[in-house]
Formats: sequence, structure tokens, C-alpha cells
Amino acid sequence: MYLPTSADQSALAQLSRAGTLPLASQVAVRVAYFIAVWTSRHRTRRALRHLSVDQLRDIGLDRGTADLEMTKRFWRP
Repeated sequence: MYLPTSADQSALAQLSRAGTLPLASQVAVRVAYFIAVWTSRHRTRRALRHLSVDQLRDIGLDRGTADLEMTKRFWRP
């Protein structure tokens, strides 16, 4: 399974803003962009669950903040 990178997300965002694509293509690009963003959020939040307290501290989070972030749905920023 292919997982989009931040470069892919950036390219999709740029295509979406271009406005030179046919309407159906613009919609498809937007859908692809949101799927890429949502996948990234889901993967990141799932990874937080497996970090130790020391690892969380290294990235500037405490367990409570990480738990709060993990409870968010993938469509929530």
C-alpha cells in the first residue's frame, strides 16, 4: 500500500490551488489531498500511543496531551 508523503501533500495542495484543471479533476485532487492529510493524521496519532513518557517528553508532550491528541478523529486538526 502506498502512503503519501508530505511532498505528495504539498503537490496535491498546489494542484488544487492552480485552478487550471477541469472541475472533475479539481474535485479528484481535493479528495486525494484530504485523504493524504487524514491518513497522515491517523498514522501520527496512532504512533503517539506507542511512545514512552520519556519519548513524549523529548518531543515536548506529556502523557495527558498525547492522550488528548490520540482521541481526536482523523478529520480534526
